[in-house]
Amino acid sequence: MARGWESKDVESQRDALEQRFRGDQTAHLTSEQLAIREKREMLQMDRLRVEHDLAAARHPRHKEMLRQALAFLDRKLAELPADPLS
Repeated sequence: MARGWESKDVESQRDALEQRFRGDQTAHLTSEQLAIREKREMLQMDRLRVEHDLAAARHPRHKEMLRQALAFLDRKLAELPADPLS
């Protein structure tokens, strides 16, 4: 049952993140800017999921794998151009 509550918390974080990036401002973006924004959103949602998994992980090897995944996602996010509306 606790995992269900954790899943709902992650889902609510994802929803909040999606709402933050969506809005009337997206109407003024080019298709390339929208694609970059969508990629950023997906990477940020993946990062939230990995952070959640890391918090619940118990095995040292699994934790290390998740830390590497976080580092990879951080690098991918850093490679993206800056969001013109942030």
